[in-house]
Amino acid sequence: MIEIKNLTKRFDKTTALDGLNLTVESGTVTGLIGSNGGGKSTLLRILAGVYFPDEGEVLIDGAKPFDNPAVKGNCFFVSDFPFFYTDSTLGNTAALYRRLYPNWSEEEYRRCCEVFPINPNQRIMNMSKGMQRQAALIIALSTRPKTLFLDEIFDGLDAVVRLALKRLLAERVAEQDMTVMIASHNLRELEDLCDRICVLHKGKVLTERDIFSLRGEYRKVQVGFAVLPEGELFKDIPAINITQNGNVFNITVKGIEEDFMPQIEALNPAFVSALPLTLEEVFISEMEEAGYDAYHIS
Repeated sequence: MIEIKNLTKRFDKTTALDGLNLTVESGTVTGLIGSNGGGKSTLLRILAGVYFPDEGEVLIDGAKPFDNPAVKGNCFFVSDFPFFYTDSTLGNTAALYRRLYPNWSEEEYRRCCEVFPINPNQRIMNMSKGMQRQAALIIALSTRPKTLFLDEIFDGLDAVVRLALKRLLAERVAEQDMTVMIASHNLRELEDLCDRICVLHKGKVLTERDIFSLRGEYRKVQVGFAVLPEGELFKDIPAINITQNGNVFNITVKGIEEDFMPQIEALNPAFVSALPLTLEEVFISEMEEAGYDAYHIS
């Protein structure tokens, strides 16, 4: 279990995390999404023991990760820009991590090399961004971490490799009860993989929910009229956003059909349809509620 309590981290005059609280259960996959500069990468670095918090604390299975080899030996962090030495190859990097991580598995290493066919003797610095990430993933999974932190891991991976990675992570979570936290702007990939989603904005948690209930809380509604009714439309509907194109309205509603459909049907529309939002649409709606206007970003 990961416990985050009143976590604050500052860089000079910038507050990256501001009294953040979050609990992550073991054996789950949590997606961290949010605005640029919302604190996602900083949070992962604190959890991985790279940064020390200014206030509050983080606990992984009851212990603090910073300067704690026992905790770090069971965790692995793949950053948005994985670090390798100039002469690093997959082969010599694996040889190094065999000595550093107590749970290193040769069987897992061979399996990952089959999934991600990297030349073990090629310098990693000469590889493409996607191949470098695959090398980092091979090393990460071969350490058999109890907790895995991934930052923008889908960046640079082609569609086939992304699918292979999602399947591999799902298997490891099921087989090893591994806990995974992924920070990403690729919401479509998170939608397929995550159990829960945490939305960060300005160093705080806007919402943290299981993905199915989060998506189920919103609806995108299209309403069309043969003749526009008089008066103010949709005033009794919990709408987040309304756009109009002639006699057709597109409405984002926070609620389920029972909350708003009777009011819409009372307007005698020519047609009406309501569908759940995608994760990306949910994210935009949450950010708009927080005042993060896509047309006037500040």
